[in-house]
Amino acid sequence: MLFSRRKLLGFALAAAGTICGRSGEAKQKTVPDSGDNTDTASGDHHSSISYRFQTVKGNQIFYRVAGKPSNPAILLLHGFPSSSRMFDRLMTLLSDRFYLIAPDYPGFGHSDAPDTRTFNYTFQNIADTIYDFTEQVGLKKYSLFMQDYGAPVGMRLATAHPDRVTSLIIQNGNLYEQGLGPAWEARRAFWSDREAHEATLKENFLSLAATRSRHLGHDPDKERYDPDLWTDEFAFLSRIGQSEIQCELFYDYQNNVRLYSLWQAWLKDHQPRTLVAWGRYDASFTESGATLVKNDIPGAAVHLLDGGHFVMDTCVNQVADLVRGFLA
Repeated sequence: MLFSRRKLLGFALAAAGTICGRSGEAKQKTVPDSGDNTDTASGDHHSSISYRFQTVKGNQIFYRVAGKPSNPAILLLHGFPSSSRMFDRLMTLLSDRFYLIAPDYPGFGHSDAPDTRTFNYTFQNIADTIYDFTEQVGLKKYSLFMQDYGAPVGMRLATAHPDRVTSLIIQNGNLYEQGLGPAWEARRAFWSDREAHEATLKENFLSLAATRSRHLGHDPDKERYDPDLWTDEFAFLSRIGQSEIQCELFYDYQNNVRLYSLWQAWLKDHQPRTLVAWGRYDASFTESGATLVKNDIPGAAVHLLDGGHFVMDTCVNQVADLVRGFLA
């Protein structure tokens, strides 16, 4: 059974006074200046984001796009259980100088969510889908912005097609065993005996409490976080079929851990230009996930920011300025 996101997207954008079309068609949203964000050196704030669909392997892939195609491109890959929505403000801040494309993976956001019986929810299959997506939208060279799940998806793209990747931007996307925090013990137990530990995994990984904690982490200033961040994500996780989809995909996450050494070797061999913008209060991935990058890429620019796993919840201006300076 196929769960379409297009109708849900129409409702959401209609509430904001904007209606998006189907594949190849879009309405644009112009985001005005926000008083809290005018201190960034990001230039023109009156930039438009378009909301589109592209059919890939029979599934509708939703994506956000901003900026001129003639500008340097950035492919933004989101984390769990988020979607391209996490990049909305960043895209607005950077679209005067860059061409930004942020897709929702199959099973996430407003992309179609095929049943687990008809779609193989593995990181390799998602990476293959995103590669086909980039082909269809004409994205040939780009910087990779990778957050959380975006790291294993992005590293599969980079290692398979290194000629396409001009640089890496890593935002709490882990590539090291040492970067896995204490919460991963329960997750490893799920990998070793799925049947015995699936109920515990769902509580540890898919509950409202876990969704909230994923944003707040260890940040001592929790009043900076909008509760809509986790309540909206939990509503997504509560949709029919999501529990099965996310358990399937997370069961496959163990294959990412097995590939860490291969990806580290690739980084050491290729020495891509790399920026790391890492929220220091992340409860899932430790600071080691950021600092160890310099072992493999000595020239990497590593910044620890006062934010959590989704550091742009609180530090979007800093991230925008870091990206702007890095790609200047």
